Amino acid sequence: MADVSHGEFDFEHVPETDQSFENALRNARDGDRLTVADGIELITTGTERDGIDQERKEAVLEAADRRREEVVGDRVTFVANLNNNVTTACNTGCLFCNFKDSSHAFRTDSTVEHAGFTKTPAESREVVRAAAKRGIYEVTSVSGLHPAFALDDEHHEILAGHANAARTVNYRPPAEYDTDPGTYLEQMRAMSTDGIHLHSMTPEEAYHAKRGTDWSYEEVYRRLKNAGLSSAPGTAAEILVDEVRDVICPGKIDTQGWLDAMEAAATVGLDMTATIMYGHVENEAHRILHLEKVRDLQDRTGAITEFVPLSFVHPNTPLHDRGIVESGATDDEDELLIAVSRLFLDNIENIQSSWVKYGDQQGLKMLSCGANDFMGTILSEEITKRAGGEFGEYRSFAEYVEMISAIGRTPAERSTDYRQIRDIDPSEKTFGPRLGPQSDGTPLFDAGTTPATADD
Repeated sequence: MADVSHGEFDFEHVPETDQSFENALRNARDGDRLTVADGIELITTGTERDGIDQERKEAVLEAADRRREEVVGDRVTFVANLNNNVTTACNTGCLFCNFKDSSHAFRTDSTVEHAGFTKTPAESREVVRAAAKRGIYEVTSVSGLHPAFALDDEHHEILAGHANAARTVNYRPPAEYDTDPGTYLEQMRAMSTDGIHLHSMTPEEAYHAKRGTDWSYEEVYRRLKNAGLSSAPGTAAEILVDEVRDVICPGKIDTQGWLDAMEAAATVGLDMTATIMYGHVENEAHRILHLEKVRDLQDRTGAITEFVPLSFVHPNTPLHDRGIVESGATDDEDELLIAVSRLFLDNIENIQSSWVKYGDQQGLKMLSCGANDFMGTILSEEITKRAGGEFGEYRSFAEYVEMISAIGRTPAERSTDYRQIRDIDPSEKTFGPRLGPQSDGTPLFDAGTTPATADD
């Protein structure tokens, strides 16, 4: 675990159980639905001893890899996608994040220099259209909580009517900023162009799109869907245990708020993903409690298409700068998190390995620990890079085919929702996307070259 003792924050939840590792492993191998105690025993390789037992760890990884084979076979999938983050302006103050720039620096009267950006809807549309012409068919958009962002014109009017709106509802009118981000609905309409699948609006963004009103999450997601939103990313989850959220992101929505937003997205017919961001101040019990909440959500909705573990990247974050954490998760912890996710989440087929978080070598290792998806082409990835990530921002189809074939698995292009999957023959002469409206198999960029990104 990261260099934070279980007792430093006096957490109520600690990794202690009455279960044994042997019983938990037996339950996992038999395919029984795991309890929280089972999960804690597996992810710790036994709570009766300190540290991770390597022999036990390998037994957990083997059980997870076998389950992966039973559920999804030997395919390793990836998607042709682009990240288009609209703005870095934010003042939520999450201690794990270095993506944001203080929103006051974006105001016209500010003299603060910053490296952030805000895109207009027209600029977002231009980025997405250019990507679509190259064969990209998914755009993922996760942005800062800009105070001038509102759902639509009606929302602007409501927010402007609050007394001391900047303090009470985190709102300032667009006229106070150098660049107007438009409304959420305008950005949705702009990015859903050219047959692109738009994957956007986290629960935290959905809260921002309803702040200061009596609107429900369901109403917000319905309007977003009507404006072109295709599916919702289950980021902003971090750890779905409030005693952890109170430490790392006290200004964010709480656990129930995240769950309410996601359930609303499913109610209006949106597919969604789910995530966990681990390896900071939480302990192993928190990780399993998080998995339990995701599993329960999937039991209720059936709308989660994939689970995405995100290992905390620490170097440039406030948690590290303030001496709260000294490192992120270890390789052993990463492997066990993937494996136990596969075993515990018996109602979610797809588990992702993030090469942006783990790097190529460890990312490939995760594919033998229970994961079956290897992210996407991305083309631009600001969030992890700003936190100190060192593993790149884009990936070609040719690289995917080479790496996946090298470990004896079948490379496969997929749609965002996994409803279309195309196996790729490694003997083909060139490799490029074929599942999008403008995809004809042309490589996204030549091997050895750096592509233009969403922020160029």
